[in-house]
Amino acid sequence: MAVAETQLYAKVSNKHRRKSTSALLESLLTKGFPAHIAQKALAATGQKTIEDAAKWQVPVVSNELHSHCNDPSLDDPIPQEYALYLCPTGHLHHHLQEFWKESKRQCGKNRAHEIFPHITLCDFFTCEDQKVEILYDTLKRVGDSFSQCFPPFISLSLHSSTSYLGFFIGDSHANILKEFAQAFSSEASALADCHVKPCLKQLHLTLAHKFYPHHQKTLEELAKCINPRETCQWVAALYSRDMRFVHYQTLRALFQYKPQNIDELMINAGDFIYVDPTQQSDVSEGWVIGTSHRTGCRGFLPENYTERASESDTWVKHREYVFVTASRFFTQTENEPNEKLSGEVHNPRMSRSVTNILTVQSCTGQAVQSYGDKVDQVFGKSWLQQCLTADGRYYRADLNLPSTLPKRKDGMKHFEYDPPLSCCGVFQSRLIGEALLDQEVSVRYVYSSPALRCIQTAQHLLQGLKLDQKVSIRVEPGLFEWTKWEASKVIPNFMTVTELAEASYNIDTSYRSNFQLSSLMPSESYEEYLNRSSVVIKQIITACPSKGKGVILIVGHGSSLTSFTRPLIGLPARDSSDFAQVVRKIPSLGMCFCEEMKEENKWQMVNPPVKTLTHGANAAFNWRNCIMED
Repeated sequence: MAVAETQLYAKVSNKHRRKSTSALLESLLTKGFPAHIAQKALAATGQKTIEDAAKWQVPVVSNELHSHCNDPSLDDPIPQEYALYLCPTGHLHHHLQEFWKESKRQCGKNRAHEIFPHITLCDFFTCEDQKVEILYDTLKRVGDSFSQCFPPFISLSLHSSTSYLGFFIGDSHANILKEFAQAFSSEASALADCHVKPCLKQLHLTLAHKFYPHHQKTLEELAKCINPRETCQWVAALYSRDMRFVHYQTLRALFQYKPQNIDELMINAGDFIYVDPTQQSDVSEGWVIGTSHRTGCRGFLPENYTERASESDTWVKHREYVFVTASRFFTQTENEPNEKLSGEVHNPRMSRSVTNILTVQSCTGQAVQSYGDKVDQVFGKSWLQQCLTADGRYYRADLNLPSTLPKRKDGMKHFEYDPPLSCCGVFQSRLIGEALLDQEVSVRYVYSSPALRCIQTAQHLLQGLKLDQKVSIRVEPGLFEWTKWEASKVIPNFMTVTELAEASYNIDTSYRSNFQLSSLMPSESYEEYLNRSSVVIKQIITACPSKGKGVILIVGHGSSLTSFTRPLIGLPARDSSDFAQVVRKIPSLGMCFCEEMKEENKWQMVNPPVKTLTHGANAAFNWRNCIMED
């Protein structure tokens, strides 16, 4: 693109091409919307079009329903929060996005993944809805005044520590950016009557933040593949967020959910939901309570219908100012990426580094698996009372209940605290086993908690793997969950190894457990549970010869996925409140997979060979009440 054409493009880009905000407001007022609600709608949608603001306020006769007509906070005078960021575009942005993707894949999500690549110029501040247009005008004026002195490229130097990785801005260029931020701050504060604070400390572009120290080397190697002198056009962008949900988690709906009760939340696929982690302790297992970003309504929803989203996914970009610099006119050099794969910029240097980092030798794997759906999870804690006749015999009250219960000498009453899998849980377990078989996962050893639901999960996993006649289940009492969570406040009476074998479960009757059942203490402390878990997992690994390839399959509880894996890979224990929040989110048959790196004498977590199983609720159906009664 020629210089003259580029300058013309910038002028057009930085000019308001839409209706002015006052014209948008007038249009909404003529439609009968109250002024304060119209201003709130414009601020929440970036003051872009009448259609966006109107859909935000009123129901639309379509599947979109971008409506806040039932939002209980609609009349509250709560303003949005605004921030001014300097964002890269072009080749540099593509390489940063590639780093974002690779760092997340190799090291997991860290704090930097919550927001897109940016340099913070002015941190979040509030502004009244009716004065937001002043911010737009201020950005335009200040941008014009700095357009001639904006640096042709911004000097970026890589900086690394045990919890931070990013580019620091060179002093001379940082000073110009700080002057720009100061000018915007001063004018916006004076004209819009708000307190805007410019960032005057070390300016930086964060690559990774609050990651585990043992990931530092991997992240540094990935960061070295980014050429900070790549062609880039910088854009000053004004973003807003809803200040009520700053410290909430953001979830994205994967499926539509239609409420079955009055306190449940209607969600569509793609909706964002704000969830306060501190308000989930009393919520039923598998559910969360949250507020819809789309409607502002609040209610319960099934957690397995959602996935974690990034904090900035719900932010709104209001206006931007494009700085035209000399770097825009540079021709492509041999250092720039010139290949494309599937429409994305491909950087050969990044790919070579990733390949080397991923090349690890492993001869032993460990899969930690939670059990499938159990009957009390589906039918409630009183499930057994629903299935007993007057003379105390078991009968199948629902097709999702097992057709029979295994025989045990101490009577059926103990199934209440040691429940079996539901029929759907059996199906789930076998399906996961078949998926592991399809991926050619070779299981050499199987360990299970003594809980019946875990024994059954292990049995049906082995059936799916077609190993139920070849690999026996080692019952390990030390794998039982944190006993403080037992509703009975005592250790359940589990079926004995002999009883399990007589009930046709493929039990290794010769196995001698590392942790005796009699050593399980009721209501053990969190520290005692963690110590038990750490000791048992290390004893299991020591007892399994590592010659040849094979997987140690451990079937435990939701808590097992964090209490067994974290000490194995060298991570510190979570505090008990965080631990409870994490465990509550683990679905039935959640799986973690660890690899042993023998040359480095350590373990690492990798992606499981199969996905977990997602499904919806299916309520009981009473045809008489539904069809026959008026």
